[in-house]
Amino acid sequence: MLKVGGKPIIEHILEKIKEIDEINEIFIVTNARFYDHFKIWLNQNKLTPKVKIINDGTLNNEDRLGAVGDINYVIKEESVDDDLLVIAGDNLFGFKLTNLIDLHQQKGKKSVVAFHDLKSIEKIKGKYGVGQLDGSRIVGFQEKPLQPESSLAATACYLFNKEDLKLVERSIEQGYADNSGDLVRYLINKSEVHGFVFDEHWFDVGSFESLQEAEEVYKK
Repeated sequence: MLKVGGKPIIEHILEKIKEIDEINEIFIVTNARFYDHFKIWLNQNKLTPKVKIINDGTLNNEDRLGAVGDINYVIKEESVDDDLLVIAGDNLFGFKLTNLIDLHQQKGKKSVVAFHDLKSIEKIKGKYGVGQLDGSRIVGFQEKPLQPESSLAATACYLFNKEDLKLVERSIEQGYADNSGDLVRYLINKSEVHGFVFDEHWFDVGSFESLQEAEEVYKK
């Protein structure tokens, strides 16, 4: 497993999730290739019994479900009928998830997307999904634009209300399935979705450079 600061990234994420008393179950989704690795890891660690490893049944890039497909797979396989917190396994962030949940509650339990304000258009263009907000409501979303409308980088951290879960499968049926940004673009046109903006650190460890930066922060 990919490690930062001496331990797997997934363990950093689980530490954040443990801050939330309302969590009933935790699903970790992986493919058939790495399923046994995660099962061994789970058995070797004294984690809460809430954690369950989900095998999405895929073996390679040709048959992979994608981020939205995996979300939909868990919703259907586990009969999820409640608000759903989704965090990508390559995300490391400094904000408290309880603050994201507070916004969710303040906005009538509407869905929420976390955004990191990079404070710079140059840093965001061509690299990340970009949100445009009216107050806290998301009114626009661009996927890796070369001319960003804001400096708000979309992180793969979402809190979907239970009513929006039925829209996940519909988004796939209508072609919004390639990545999680596609789902956000679909949801903001079909429902009310809000943006939670944070300034604490955030690393998308999909590149060697960002992994090195994360290591510098987390080894301290």
